[in-house]
Amino acid sequence: MSTRQASVHAKWIIGQVIGAKMKIILMFSSAFLKYYNKRKTYFAHDPLEQCTVGDVVLLKALPEKRSKHVNHELAEIVYKVGQVVDPLTGKRVAGTQYLEPLTESTEVSLMGKLERLNITASSPPTAS
Repeated sequence: MSTRQASVHAKWIIGQVIGAKMKIILMFSSAFLKYYNKRKTYFAHDPLEQCTVGDVVLLKALPEKRSKHVNHELAEIVYKVGQVVDPLTGKRVAGTQYLEPLTESTEVSLMGKLERLNITASSPPTAS
């Protein structure tokens, strides 16, 4: 009598969701943290369909594979997209994009903070 053991190498993985197109399955990239030296895409089971692209999630290895590619399940959403706040402006961001447009007063106060920190904001070079 032989037993099969799951061939899952990582028990817990943290990374960013890069796709959630398949029903109840999410694609995941572990290249989020600096100490990963190579990228790998994982497929994970998301029974409540609560993840969106860009969320930072924690995955847990399943004891047995759920399907050919799915061998992890969603354990926890660490950060939802848009719940990260830029410390200088106080606006919500997703990656490098602001989710709310910057107002004129925000830009003025941001320039003041940069001047107090002795940081010059140079404009991009114009093509002539």
